[in-house]
Amino acid sequence: MTRSGIIRTALFALALLFPLSALAAPTQYQLRIDGLACPFCAYGIEKELNRTAGVAAIAIDINAGIVTVTMNEGATMTEAKADRIVKDAGFTLRAFEQLRPPAGNK
Repeated sequence: MTRSGIIRTALFALALLFPLSALAAPTQYQLRIDGLACPFCAYGIEKELNRTAGVAAIAIDINAGIVTVTMNEGATMTEAKADRIVKDAGFTLRAFEQLRPPAGNK
């Protein structure tokens, strides 16, 4: 294969891979929180999470005691960081889990 053929093949491969990276799902975490019982409680957690770098979106299910945190692309959250955020809001982190993207979003 000639040098120009190698370059064309490499550029073609990059063109195929680029759209796949653009479709990558953001990282999400599910926090199970003890004591999350009312909208005021949810506001306290939301306020602390909004102060956290990299947080893109927050969804709170008060009845289940679950907070789902969506991070900006490339940002992550550790369990220790989540625990500190929840404690700063006055609650207890019961469980921390990184959610898997749906099969079609890999």
